[in-house]
Amino acid sequence: MSDESPICSAKGCRAPAVWVLAWNNPKLHTPERRKTWLACDEHREHLSGFLGVRGFLKDVVELKEWEAAREAGPDSAADR
Repeated sequence: MSDESPICSAKGCRAPAVWVLAWNNPKLHTPERRKTWLACDEHREHLSGFLGVRGFLKDVVELKEWEAAREAGPDSAADR
């Protein structure tokens, strides 16, 4: 595991990530598959809108909640 803090996925942004945007392109991924982008508070809406207008956005969760759910195991909210 890296000691570096996760950063926002927005182009050129180096701010710490606060949000996980879980998404899926139904033309490429099975329905249960979730890809993720990370977002800072400033870019959350922009990145959500980008994915949402395409019908890709599935969930927006705080990073700390996403990580806690992943640590909890396969029956966690992060894997739904």
